[in-house]
Amino acid sequence: MDEKETTIFTALIIGGVIIGIIIIYFFVSLMRHHRRNQQLYRSKIQAEITTLEKERGRMAADLHDELGPLLSSVKLKMNCLDIESEEDQVQLGKINQHIDDIMNRMREISNDLLPTTLQRKGLIPAIEESIAKLKTKNGLVISFESSVLPEIKQEKTIHIYRIVQEIIHNTIKHAKASELNIKINTKNDKIVLETGDNGIGFDQSDVAGKKSGLGLRNLLSRTEIMSGEMFLETKPGKGLRYIFEIPI
Repeated sequence: MDEKETTIFTALIIGGVIIGIIIIYFFVSLMRHHRRNQQLYRSKIQAEITTLEKERGRMAADLHDELGPLLSSVKLKMNCLDIESEEDQVQLGKINQHIDDIMNRMREISNDLLPTTLQRKGLIPAIEESIAKLKTKNGLVISFESSVLPEIKQEKTIHIYRIVQEIIHNTIKHAKASELNIKINTKNDKIVLETGDNGIGFDQSDVAGKKSGLGLRNLLSRTEIMSGEMFLETKPGKGLRYIFEIPI
């Protein structure tokens, strides 16, 4: 190889190295940009959900601490009235029943917004209580199995509880299922939540990007906030199965 060929060969090598460095820099920058966008998206979703949970807590406290005692006071004062007419006493009895119904419904709404059992006893008892209440209201048979879970941060406990709530709600509303199975256990330092129903299922491509996919996005958002993974298996007529793997 003469001097001219050596110079050309060297220039080609240098040019190739420079191009390689530029390509590597481009891909590294692209990955950093993607990672930064993912972090910003996760922070945004987390802020929105945190705000939502705080608002739910405030509303639950208002119902329990303000409106509840106010209705009780109204009922007490009404029953202190001296009513002689038998017809008016009948009407008073009906009004008392209406007030009792309103107060019971308020307790249910307050508990849905922020379950007291979740705060006092933890995740598993809160899910069991929620399922027990639903069994009396619809024909869906829900089975629930769980192992003893390690101590979990309250924020993560709320997210897992909301995921279970969302799945039960979606099953009742959309799945046309008669059975829903829910399991929670631990495996390899992860909380594993599995659910499966015998409903109509769906075509995932038909749901993506539609309003009907809002429930799926809510599930995915809460899973991502916990740095977990969500897996979904479904086909038309084949039911729907979820698996959530959440780091402890």
